Amino acid sequence: MHTQAIVITAPEQVELREVALTAAGPEDVIIQTAYTSISAGTERMLFAGRMPHPMLKLPVVPGYETVGRVVEVGPNAPLDLKGQWVYVGGARCYADVNPAWGGQSATLIVDYRRVVLLNDVPPEQGVLLALGATALHGVDLLTAEGAEQALNAASAAPAVKHSLAGKRVLVLGQGPVGQLAARIAQAQGAWVAVSELSASRLARSQADVRLDGDAPLADTLGGPVDAIVEATGSMAALASAIPALGNNGTVLLLGYYEKLELPYMPLFLKQARLLTAKEWGPNDLQRVRDMIADGTLEIERLITHRMPADQPAAAYRVALEDAECLKLLLEWP
Repeated sequence: MHTQAIVITAPEQVELREVALTAAGPEDVIIQTAYTSISAGTERMLFAGRMPHPMLKLPVVPGYETVGRVVEVGPNAPLDLKGQWVYVGGARCYADVNPAWGGQSATLIVDYRRVVLLNDVPPEQGVLLALGATALHGVDLLTAEGAEQALNAASAAPAVKHSLAGKRVLVLGQGPVGQLAARIAQAQGAWVAVSELSASRLARSQADVRLDGDAPLADTLGGPVDAIVEATGSMAALASAIPALGNNGTVLLLGYYEKLELPYMPLFLKQARLLTAKEWGPNDLQRVRDMIADGTLEIERLITHRMPADQPAAAYRVALEDAECLKLLLEWP
C-alpha cells in the first residue's frame, strides 16, 4: 500500500512524493487526511536540518497536526470509529522513510487509541488541538495543582480545575502558542498582558493589555507580573522581559530552543522559578477540544492562510517566513 506524503529530503528541501505504508494491524484504523498544518517551531528546526535529536534523520515525513476521517477499522478496533472525524498527532506507518513525526500524509495508519474524536469541533480547527494542548499543559504548570499533576503525568485521571484568579501573567510572542496561552490564562481567571512585534498578530490577540514588543515592559505594565510565558523562542526577548517579573515569580518556557542563554543575576535576585513544559499531558487534547467546542477557547481567527498540500515548498515558505501567517492550513484532496 502506498500514499502521497510530504517529505523533507534534505535541509531546506521538501517535496510531495509517494511513500510505502506498513500493513495495518488488527487494532489500527486507516485515516484519510483532510487537513494538516506546519509547526513554526518544530518543523522550522527540522526543515533547517537543526533538530537536536539524533534519531530525526532525513528524509523524514514531518507533521503532528492532522485531521481526517476514519475510513477503515481493524477487527479489534471499535467499529463506531468508522466515518468519524478525528485528530491524530502523527504516525509511524511508513516502510521506506523516517516516520517522525509522520502526520503530513494523505493516508495514516495508527492504533485506534491514538485518535481523538473531534465531536463538535469543526474539522478545520482540529489542526490546532496539538498547540492548544501544549499551551494548556504549560499554563497549568503555573498553578500548584498543575505542577503537582505534571509530576504524575503517567496518570490518566481527569485533570483538576486550574485557577489563575488574581495572578498577573505576561505572554511574550503572539504566534499560535502564545495566542492560545494568553486565551487559556484568561479563561483561568488571570489578568493577561501580551507583547508582540507584529501588528497583525497583536490585533488578533485576546488580552487585558496588548503591547508592542519594542515597548519597555517593566515601565508599561503598571507593576510586576507573577509569571512570564515565553512563546517567542528568543532568549533575547526573555532576557529583556525579566525586569517585569515580580519576586518569587515564574518563567515558563513554551518555545523550542537549541540552547538557553540567560543572565543569571536578575533571576537570582528575584528568586525566579524556571519551568519547561513538554508538549501535553493525559487528557489535554480532549480538554482543549471541549474548550473549543463550548466556546471557552476561540481559535477560528488563528487560521490565516490556506494552501493545497501538493505545493509543499511554497507552503513551507509561507508558514515559516511570512510574518502575517499565524497558522497555515494544508488542504488534502
